Amino acid sequence: MPSAFPPGEPAPADGSLPPAALEGMGSRPFSVYVHVPFCRVRCGYCDFNTYTLPELGVGGAIPGKGATSPEGRSLTDTFLAAAHAELALADAVLRGGGSGPPPVSTVFVGGGTPTMLAPEQLGGLLHDIRDRWGLAPGAEVTTEANPDTVTPEVAGRLAAQGFTRVSVGMQSAVPHVLRTLDRTHDPANVERAVLAVREAGMQVSLDLIYGTPGESLEDWRRSLELVTSLAPDHVSAYALVVEEGTRLHARVRRGEVPAPDDDDEADKYELAEQVLAAAGYGWYEISNWARSPSARCEHNLAYWRGSDWWGVGPGAHSHVGGVRWWNVKHPRAYADRLRAGDSPAHAREVLGPAERSDERVLLGVRLADGLPLAELTRAGRTAVAGLVADGLVDGRAAVGGRVVLTLRGRLLADTVVHRLLAEDR
Repeated sequence: MPSAFPPGEPAPADGSLPPAALEGMGSRPFSVYVHVPFCRVRCGYCDFNTYTLPELGVGGAIPGKGATSPEGRSLTDTFLAAAHAELALADAVLRGGGSGPPPVSTVFVGGGTPTMLAPEQLGGLLHDIRDRWGLAPGAEVTTEANPDTVTPEVAGRLAAQGFTRVSVGMQSAVPHVLRTLDRTHDPANVERAVLAVREAGMQVSLDLIYGTPGESLEDWRRSLELVTSLAPDHVSAYALVVEEGTRLHARVRRGEVPAPDDDDEADKYELAEQVLAAAGYGWYEISNWARSPSARCEHNLAYWRGSDWWGVGPGAHSHVGGVRWWNVKHPRAYADRLRAGDSPAHAREVLGPAERSDERVLLGVRLADGLPLAELTRAGRTAVAGLVADGLVDGRAAVGGRVVLTLRGRLLADTVVHRLLAEDR
């Protein structure tokens, strides 16, 4: 089931932000995330804020994907109406500080499985965003997709709605690994999805998971080699985390499958770097590789650079000017709040200077561009020499004034962050 909320303070019912958060926002990059909380099935490892129709007490299928029940249509209509209402709320809140945000740099539709909705329904949300704030020239517009949902027709309709990029949830090329993850897609549909997206003129990213119980190093190599043969623009590869409350966690606890092994995951990360680099992909963030700088996911870079974004949808998180907040999780509670004219925000945190500084370090060191030494405290700068000596930070980059992780440093990024954040306040 979905993970628990982080701690925070109550969020204002009207969604208002402190005046300081809105100061100068017109000069800062601005992004929008839209969370579609529906899935056909719940994968055994997943603790995202998603819901199958039976979990919501609804029969039938989502509109646009075959036969559906009236309840399914009502659920979709309710979600879309609420999402449009939240965009209207966001517009009012952000313009409360003056001119509002600049044209939107990136839009990312995630989930869940956004392509359970029709491309025109997703496009309606995109058009609302564009009509309110405009889209920056060359704006990146991404949707996530299950391989089984991406046909040439769907890809063409997404492109016609203004999408420029599709992130396909491949996870693995190996059937027994997919079964352990409770993934139900046909592995053969990954290639079909990549071709369909490419033929529609959009960029394509493939998402992978490594470290699944029972996955051998050769299984992982097989997945990587399929990826490189398909030549997507972008690849994401994340180590499996067994989250409490998931079916996979229960299986590990009962001893049915082994827990992921840190050394095994490190070996698989090193293999990913080896195979992807040989195929021409460069890492730009610890878990992300791109064929060229223009293929990097600009939306995720906005997160890692601490930019402003508004998250629309149940459980979505937002950040504007050092204020973070997160929406109520259940789709009905989310819709009820907006129908009543209230913000769907459950709670928020206002980051002080120290917290914002720590966050810049935490996120910045993940990037291949590195972190300026000037962003560190005196103690943090002092720690860099030891990190270079330990082979965790690139010495040449440090001489040039930036903290850039080595391959070993990427494997031990949490250790690097801990040492850089050594207290001297």
